[in-house]
Amino acid sequence: MDLLFIGKTLARRGLLHPGRPDRVFDQLNTFRRWGFTLAGELRAAEARDPRKIAVIDEHRGPVSYRVLVRRSQRLAAGLVATRGIRTGDRIGLLCRNHAGFIEAMVACSIIGADAVFVNTALSAPQLATVAEQQKLRLLIHDREFSGIAAAVPCERLDESHVETLIGQTAPPRSWTSSRDGRMIVLTSGTTGAPKGARRPTPTGFGNLCSIIDRIPLRVGQRMHIAAPIFHTWGYAALQLALATRATIVLQRKFDPASCVSVLERFKCDSLFAVPVMVQRLMESGLVPSVKPSIVAVSGSALPGGMALAFMDSWGDSLYNLYGSTEASWASIATPRDLRHHPGTAGRPPHGTRVEILSPSGKRVAKGEVGQIYVGNEMLFEGYTAGPSGDIRDGLLGTGDLGHVDNDGLLYVDGRADDMVVSGGENVFPRPVEELLAQLPQVREVAVVGVPDADFGQRLAAYIVLHEGTYLDADEVREYVRHYLARFSVPRDVHFLAELPRTATGKVIPRLLR
Repeated sequence: MDLLFIGKTLARRGLLHPGRPDRVFDQLNTFRRWGFTLAGELRAAEARDPRKIAVIDEHRGPVSYRVLVRRSQRLAAGLVATRGIRTGDRIGLLCRNHAGFIEAMVACSIIGADAVFVNTALSAPQLATVAEQQKLRLLIHDREFSGIAAAVPCERLDESHVETLIGQTAPPRSWTSSRDGRMIVLTSGTTGAPKGARRPTPTGFGNLCSIIDRIPLRVGQRMHIAAPIFHTWGYAALQLALATRATIVLQRKFDPASCVSVLERFKCDSLFAVPVMVQRLMESGLVPSVKPSIVAVSGSALPGGMALAFMDSWGDSLYNLYGSTEASWASIATPRDLRHHPGTAGRPPHGTRVEILSPSGKRVAKGEVGQIYVGNEMLFEGYTAGPSGDIRDGLLGTGDLGHVDNDGLLYVDGRADDMVVSGGENVFPRPVEELLAQLPQVREVAVVGVPDADFGQRLAAYIVLHEGTYLDADEVREYVRHYLARFSVPRDVHFLAELPRTATGKVIPRLLR
């Protein structure tokens, strides 16, 4: 990657500020020896600012970088000594957002074990299947998950046992760490069983600079990570936080009131969330007295109307990253992008290439819908089982359909497997969802294709109304008919109490159908 771009970006974000020579040397030497693994990033941050608060934990309170490193080292040593964990073993982590989750991740990184991030919304049978498919050697879990964890066919440690292990293990005499371990993130599983995607280890500062060039994080700020850290976006926020030596503010569960309280109490500079959290914040009507300058979202579609409404209330601070578990990132929309083009997914950051291709692999014209393919240095290393994804000329297919306008802005039109062919017409559910979401009675909506004996498929709308409001199916159809083509009108309209969603806010279409 362009060294001049890296140098300018690091300087602009405060990462090249001078410090004590011995600490700067220790920081750089850590990167040289251990690379940009999670353990290496944490140790490098500790080398530069050992007493700085790394995490403000909901229950534990403030934890310094030095304490976080020492506890992670002791946990790693304890897992090796008492559980026989070795490089290459796989450890499942079933945890909400708290300091102990970070310590467990770093301990895996030190040992060189693969850390498998487990979705907290899984049922006991699903968890048992994941443990078997991923060949887990050990499961570390929060106390609240003890019931479902009992079904897994491997050893288990809940957080109280982890705390005991850390307390009983002598700290290592010197720092050692492995480069071998990988973080394995499970896909959302909205269309089937979740798959394990191996995340690559960054090779330098280039990937960091690609993101902070567009999302202006600065060194030493306070960051509230509300997005689940077991998800790609939450984990990315953690990596950004360690790289910029931020203070991370964590709460185990998201709630609009507590989120706003945290932002006010700790004067957070940034909030990392998923779009459904932004929606809940808007519904609550709560706005912090001191607003964060950055609200960065990813993980699912961000409706354009929601982006404008949020910025009208919270200020022009909203950044939307479009990507996937497999592709990491593809594009970033800045507040300026969203203000002028509310439905856009933005532009590819430095070092990322996005192409819109036809089914035959040819590049389509601007404005024409095709399949989105992405190339960058952080494409996943393949699934833990099965194929490695749809790759063409070094570009990875995201599974989404989209187009690029004349200004070079990317738009995501929907999942390739969500496109509905109704009576010979190709229909995308997302424009219908965006339109219906603008109705004042509609709290949330999902539109999917269902089988139709005459037309092959037809659209079905699933709508959740705001409390105390009314809307009937004919009004919904007439509203869509007024703005969109005839074949975009949903023939089926269902009113639900809530939409089935993953823990990261994605709607699960198969549960609707």
